[in-house]
Amino acid sequence: MKDRKIYCLNKIAKLGTDRFRAGYQLTDCMDEAAGVLVRSADMKSMALPSGLRAIARAGAGVNNIPIDRCSEAGIVVFNTPGANANSVKELVLCGMLLSARDVVGGISWVKQHSQSDSIAADAESAKKQFSGHEIKGKTLGIIGLGAIGGIVANAAVALGMTVYGFDPFMSVQAAWNLSPMVHHAESAAEVYAVSDYITIHVPATDGTKGMINRETIDKFKRGAVVLNFARDVLVDERAMEEALTEGQVSRYVTDFPNTLSAKMEKAIVIPHLGASTEEAEDNCAIMAAEQMQDYLDNGNILHSVNYPELNMGRCETAARVAILHRNIPNMLSQITSFFGAHGLNIENLANKSRGDYAYTLLDLNKPMPHDTVERLREIDGVLRIRKVVENSI
Repeated sequence: MKDRKIYCLNKIAKLGTDRFRAGYQLTDCMDEAAGVLVRSADMKSMALPSGLRAIARAGAGVNNIPIDRCSEAGIVVFNTPGANANSVKELVLCGMLLSARDVVGGISWVKQHSQSDSIAADAESAKKQFSGHEIKGKTLGIIGLGAIGGIVANAAVALGMTVYGFDPFMSVQAAWNLSPMVHHAESAAEVYAVSDYITIHVPATDGTKGMINRETIDKFKRGAVVLNFARDVLVDERAMEEALTEGQVSRYVTDFPNTLSAKMEKAIVIPHLGASTEEAEDNCAIMAAEQMQDYLDNGNILHSVNYPELNMGRCETAARVAILHRNIPNMLSQITSFFGAHGLNIENLANKSRGDYAYTLLDLNKPMPHDTVERLREIDGVLRIRKVVENSI
């Protein structure tokens, strides 16, 4: 197999980079890299090298990557959904507990009185101002029952909570993994009306940005606690500030500090620690590296955000060619006709589309000459061609 170079824009856990086979090496020069591994570095304004084939985000969110430019350049962008799910789940549970009892206020009180010789006795008098309630028996509402929302739901059931969930796009796999004790709501409004705690676990899209706003907050059970460990833009924080002042929301727990949330009364603002565990960083790095290597070595795509998933395993024929192209009529027939016209027999073929883009993998009975590759680029709509594998058989 070909030797390949990988560039890390951020520090990537060694357990991940160690997954690359012999023949891969890390480089300090992005311009010579076939793949880029990234966490939080902002790539939006970066030039994309002509030889770059793939970008893998060690995490779920990809708002730091220029997806549209990558798609047009035939660069596959991967993320690692679920790799940090347990880490985020544990912090969500922590957020619920911190909001149920004023632990943060109590700790602050102790720090303020640390020099007092009577601190133990004074604490007995002061502690009533930090009292709260148990979460057992309370109702948790979850919007989004994917990798994180599903395990939050199961953990809450195990803690004795009543759980309502709403997710119109829940996968079959997610449904199988969900506790049968979770109530499936018909709408988000149904969740809002019954929940003591509301946690959101959906991606940031045009349809979800600002989903927690004045209108939705007015549907909440009065005094509800809102937890946001998904994306900052999901919550209209000016509306949230008003709701906290009015008592419609009793606590707002968020993992996304900004100049507004950091100053809110009755808000618990955490410095984006959801995935900040050794285990999550290792899991994300491993998943990102394995997905990138399988794509570069075999042409297989798993967990891409801009091209369709497609897997043909390892190539057992003379050659494999990958074609990234637009999803327009007559593309596949043009591609197959081209190979036939050049005396190349297609022994195996897979084609998938996703929105405006499509991906075709072909296994051939003999290697594809370079000049033939160049002529294939002349088909209108072809964005990139890769000679993925050439075997001696």
